[in-house]
Amino acid sequence: MSGLKRFVLWDYARATWQYDVMVALILAFIFLTPREIFRDQPKPSSIVRLPAEHGSNVFWVEPELLNSVDETQRGPKVEQELKSRFGKREPVIHVEPILGTEREVRGYMAYTRP
Repeated sequence: MSGLKRFVLWDYARATWQYDVMVALILAFIFLTPREIFRDQPKPSSIVRLPAEHGSNVFWVEPELLNSVDETQRGPKVEQELKSRFGKREPVIHVEPILGTEREVRGYMAYTRP
């Protein structure tokens, strides 16, 4: 029981084999534990470029980015976000909401001119 108490309280001196084992266990936990256990997944980008047709560019925009923006200001807001994320200005022609089965907004399609 004394060994467990010393392990929990980190009571071993540096450069002892017990200290090295504790450090190895901590490092193994950090580097070998899968992300799914903590639900730590990278968040996808809120704007994604989609394959385009007929020379225009199409972007998928997450609804959280434009939900609080007035309908008339969605185009300029998307232009601003595209400039900050992709570094070039592309004039937005049209922003179209994509609705789900219960008429809730699932995202937006933004069409731009190159």
